[in-house]
Amino acid sequence: MKKIAIAAMIAAASPVLAAEDPHLWLEDVTGEKQLDWVRAHNARYLPELESVPGFAAWRAKAETILQDPRRIAYPTGASPSGVTATEVFNFWRDKDHVRGIWRVSPRAAFDAGKPVWTTLLDMDALEAAEKKNLQFSGASCFGADYGRCLVRLSVGGKDAVEIREFDTRARRFVPASEGGFAAPEAKQSTAWLDKDRLLIASATGLVSASGYAREARLWTRGTPLADAKLLLTIPEGDMAVNPAAYGSGAGRRAVLMQALTFWTGKLHHLSADGGLIASPLPDDADFQFIADVGDGPRAFALLRTDFNGIPKGSLVSYAVPASGAMGAVEPVFTPTDTQALDGVDSTGKAIYVNLLDNVSAKLVRLQRQGGKWASREVPLPANSSLGLVATDDGDTLYANVVGFTEPSRLMKAVDGGTPTVLATAPAFFDGSKFEVAQHFATSKDGTKVPYFVIRPKGAKGPLKTYYWSYGGFEIALTPAYLQPEAQMWVEAGNQFVIGNIRGGGEYGPRWHQAALLEKRQNSYDDLHAVAEDLKKTGLASKIAVHGRSNGGLMSSVAYTQRPDLYDAALVGVPLADMKRYHLLLAGASWMAEYGNPDTSDWEFIKLYSPYQNIRRQAKYPRVFFYTSTKDDRVHPAHARKIAAEMEAQGHPIYYYENIDGGHAGVANLKEAAYRYALMLAYLNKELK
Repeated sequence: MKKIAIAAMIAAASPVLAAEDPHLWLEDVTGEKQLDWVRAHNARYLPELESVPGFAAWRAKAETILQDPRRIAYPTGASPSGVTATEVFNFWRDKDHVRGIWRVSPRAAFDAGKPVWTTLLDMDALEAAEKKNLQFSGASCFGADYGRCLVRLSVGGKDAVEIREFDTRARRFVPASEGGFAAPEAKQSTAWLDKDRLLIASATGLVSASGYAREARLWTRGTPLADAKLLLTIPEGDMAVNPAAYGSGAGRRAVLMQALTFWTGKLHHLSADGGLIASPLPDDADFQFIADVGDGPRAFALLRTDFNGIPKGSLVSYAVPASGAMGAVEPVFTPTDTQALDGVDSTGKAIYVNLLDNVSAKLVRLQRQGGKWASREVPLPANSSLGLVATDDGDTLYANVVGFTEPSRLMKAVDGGTPTVLATAPAFFDGSKFEVAQHFATSKDGTKVPYFVIRPKGAKGPLKTYYWSYGGFEIALTPAYLQPEAQMWVEAGNQFVIGNIRGGGEYGPRWHQAALLEKRQNSYDDLHAVAEDLKKTGLASKIAVHGRSNGGLMSSVAYTQRPDLYDAALVGVPLADMKRYHLLLAGASWMAEYGNPDTSDWEFIKLYSPYQNIRRQAKYPRVFFYTSTKDDRVHPAHARKIAAEMEAQGHPIYYYENIDGGHAGVANLKEAAYRYALMLAYLNKELK
């Protein structure tokens, strides 16, 4: 009886729980009535934020920062690494190239710090020629000598892409009449098996419940995609199948990755005779790549649970012959309790690990000697964050080193030696005027939760606080140079905070698994604990919480659970309706993270699902929701519906939906600058 009474009270307080969804109609992404609703809301709320004193200056400064030609040109825009023995690829945007250019430089010039760029593909020119908002989504290339790449093109930044073969020597797309590969728009992935054969998994065929490809095929040049040889079909309830290939010549190895859920899958090795051989890894291992570091191709993976006596969080490997059974799984590197592996890459001689130790970076080089793995640390600047950027087939590693108040430095390490600086990004604010400190809050269950505080040096007493966090999908929030809105926020005398809450990967699989499924509330308890600690220790006065995607869910939970604690909330491209999230776009693929609301899992999901927990009598801060119409990963209806319900209950909000711009929420740098200015207007208006 008591449970029935409590349920009745919840239903009475929450209109969305008590009745059928009144805003279901907003799930039609591009319906005219729905887009009229979007346009009306943009017209209603954006002028108010644009009129905040300082908006134009913030926008102009953000554009200047984002488009500064002195930015580092990283090896990007071509997989597997953006670097060949002779060339470096890069994708670049600036004020003259709003959509961006894909370009290449001789590697010798790049390594000398004076790259000489040749444009391969001008996206602004392509958009003008084809009259479509095409975005460059990367390219997969086959060999420096061959010069052919598969370019991925997305309309408005969607995850779905069109694939076209591109000749980097002739600088043109290869037409189908000349045997060029071309696949129509779909969520899809490809891998070169050799010059004339591709592995492809495309949602143009059978589609999983998550909206991804169920079939992997072998596609031969000059034949229709529909006639490609079927290699593997996965059940509809599985998440996806994706191909990948590594190495060159006789050492080239290919795999098909069958994702059962977001966190589990089966790895199939493609043998020389075209058959599939099962990997010896457990289903929850995180496969990384196949590399030959001196004794033949080996597969590398991270363990999420203990396996054959090897602790979870460890890096493991096994031999991958051209055909026949795989080798035994053996340990390569095991982190300590305060450490986590945040990235792994390989050269032709060694494995490099980006290691977090209490959320600070270390770089470890691993080399196989006499059947065992030897490790040594590569020296890095103190208190920095590391990103593994690119490698080559020799033993050269390109890495990005950065701090909250120190701009990025592109570094190059050869044979594991002391890295040299190739390029330094410009400093857009004076980092010497600010201090960075790491603190630990105590969560509800006693867990110590780290967080970083960036504030002006010598500042006394509590400051207005912009609080960023995420807490999901094993993603660690590591030190990074402040984004334009955060720079301008701290320059105005305020502080920026990053919460390393559970659900992320700051301490490896255990930190993530502590907030999975029915334990999700741990993540939000951590979030609240950091905010409470900020106020208890006298660091924060008013607090604005901000997150995007899963972080948008987090910031929605923040204000619905603790409206007394947060004074503002920025909710970006969020999940919000956790009753229907698995029915919208890629949502079904995240049930291993959140649970299945069509089962008894709803009993714990409904306790935090923001859309179902809005209360008419509550006094919420005025929330800023932002999303994108073309986001084909997290459905824009999440933001639309929770905003509409807030309005229906009489709660004040702001709302912005970009008609372009995929899951990133923006399609180009000008749009990004505009959104940063909106955020600053919101922060200054609501945290008075």
